[in-house]
Amino acid sequence: MRDKRKRPQKKTHGIVLGVLIMALTRLGSLNGLEQIGRTKLLKRLLDEKPASADTVGRAMSLLNNDALREINRHIYSRMKRNKALKPMVGNMFALIIDGHETTASYHRCCDECLERKIGAKDGEKTQYYHRNVCGMLKCRDFSIPLDVEEQRRGEDEVAAAKRLLERIMKNYPKAFKVIIADGLYARATFFELALSYKKDVIAVLKDERRELLQDAMGLFKGRSPSHVYTTKRKLIKCWDMQDFDSWDTFGGKVRVVRTVEETTITRQNGKKDEVNTSEWFWVSTITRERLGTEDFVSLAHGRWAIENNGFNELTTYWQADHVYKHSQNAINAFWLMIMLAYNLFHAFIRLNLKPRLRERHTKLYFLFMITAELFNGQGYELSPANTG
Repeated sequence: MRDKRKRPQKKTHGIVLGVLIMALTRLGSLNGLEQIGRTKLLKRLLDEKPASADTVGRAMSLLNNDALREINRHIYSRMKRNKALKPMVGNMFALIIDGHETTASYHRCCDECLERKIGAKDGEKTQYYHRNVCGMLKCRDFSIPLDVEEQRRGEDEVAAAKRLLERIMKNYPKAFKVIIADGLYARATFFELALSYKKDVIAVLKDERRELLQDAMGLFKGRSPSHVYTTKRKLIKCWDMQDFDSWDTFGGKVRVVRTVEETTITRQNGKKDEVNTSEWFWVSTITRERLGTEDFVSLAHGRWAIENNGFNELTTYWQADHVYKHSQNAINAFWLMIMLAYNLFHAFIRLNLKPRLRERHTKLYFLFMITAELFNGQGYELSPANTG
């Protein structure tokens, strides 16, 4: 591990290791990390006194984040080699790409902050925020965050996603076959970039002004669904057609899939069943011969994994949205560290614990056990300065 500090008094290795322990124990604070510096665990792992919160923040803002990405790639390779990763559908792994806003403020800002105008009672206010784009590998049983890229000033989310995809293709060229994304990514430039790496794309199609969507709606109208099936309490009707060439800015032909999904919900008050209906459109480069309709719909809906198992878990239980140091490189570095801790934890759960033990307890239970081990099992030394 390297950073750009000149004549550092604290080793980068010790700082990064301390941040990793902070992430694994979900302390969510550099001041909290400074307080646990007196634990025997840190004293045993480090050959020097732990760094202060200010020093940790400064080092992380100057850290070489590619080294963290290399460690994360090594974890993926070990899990792949140990056969811990199962494809989501058939033999197909999927990369899910989506954006996430990490912080927003009307007062605190840095040189790399994005800006937007927000209407208020006393006029428009300038809001400063940071946003990143995350790439997550969707497996059958769980998801693995692979990499994250910060959105820069003067660019949109897709531009950051294209930069992220190019780096993921360099580090994980054979990890997945298809990319799943929101309707924002239904752009010719993004599709062409994915095809240049021989990867297919599935994106939500939801802009009613698009000629492609209008063409598909016209062809599907009045036709019976080509495929109907049920899953649990859901009835899914599918319309699946290929060889659409009405996407002017995209040179190739695409596939459009429409579903009307009727979900039966039992309300708690009257215990009556209620049917909710939703309609979906997707555009894709993958053919029906390579991916059948049912598997296509299952894979396309897997995009929600980055919200439910990704952003939601990382922010709720791992404090990924906390601003430890307000600089773009530091925010990116802390996100990578938390993703690293997240992957280490799930690798430990899947590969080191027996299934019966995993079924007996929740993941949150094991997270609390790790935190308790830091303070209890490894001991905590009291001195006159911290008693009271």
